[in-house]
Amino acid sequence: MYDVIPDIHGYASKLKSALGNLGYAEKRGAWRHSDPARHAVFLGDFIDRGPENREVIRVVRAMIDAGTASAVMGNHELNAIHFHTEDKNGALRDRSEKSYAQHASFLREFPVGHAATKEAISWMCTLPLYLEVGGFRAVHACWNEEDIKELKTISQNGVLSADQLIEAAARGRRLFRLVETALKGPELRLPEGFAIVDKGGHTRKSVRSKWWHEGATTWRDIAMSVPDLEQLPDQNLPDSVLTSAYSIVAPPVFFGHYWMEGEPRLQTKNALCLDYSAGLGGPLVSYAAEPGLCSLSLDCLTIHN
Repeated sequence: MYDVIPDIHGYASKLKSALGNLGYAEKRGAWRHSDPARHAVFLGDFIDRGPENREVIRVVRAMIDAGTASAVMGNHELNAIHFHTEDKNGALRDRSEKSYAQHASFLREFPVGHAATKEAISWMCTLPLYLEVGGFRAVHACWNEEDIKELKTISQNGVLSADQLIEAAARGRRLFRLVETALKGPELRLPEGFAIVDKGGHTRKSVRSKWWHEGATTWRDIAMSVPDLEQLPDQNLPDSVLTSAYSIVAPPVFFGHYWMEGEPRLQTKNALCLDYSAGLGGPLVSYAAEPGLCSLSLDCLTIHN
């Protein structure tokens, strides 16, 4: 059995409570299940927002080292790698006031340039962008078949090299787009003449995409986080969008990232977002996945308040 656990965001207390609820206990330096075949799969975003970044990293690293867990990289780990990595032009991620604010809780425990910070960032660099285990798939934000196929040819089982991680910070490069899609999800540019006003009051000319929605045919079907769907064109989607949707016959895929609200629900019978905003006051939601599962069920969800 695999316990799939999404975005923890620096809340070690929530993580430990969830692990305890699932039957894990800390023994010999790592959290282990009483059933040695039980294994946790983490969906990334271990840091930022919460006050216990160091302890979350310690718990997750110890489990991976002990063989009781696997994990993928989240966009917050990628952002941290780029924030703390410099080339001749300075940091790969702009150290703006906004970036400092987004990264503040991590920086309180891991200041720029400290040895412990460098060591934590080095560990983040070892995290793969995707996993395939037990007959199912795990990714932080989006499993695009063609993108993952390409990443398989250029990475070591989803792990990027140091040079590739630097290249992934260069907007306009192919690798930048591949990594952005996997860790932050696709955004679709609206047709000419259309724009939306998002929840924050900002005008945007692109929308987040329900990439798992194979049945979507119009912009109003596929757009996420749009307060007023009437702002969107009532037009058919481009063929390139229609053909990139996650196939309903593909292996089940788990992901986080999207700050779902309300009662947990399946996105499709083979796609499930588990992120219900544990880093913003919501519960940590986990899924008990059996090897070889063909479809997903809400009966396998556990909500850890």
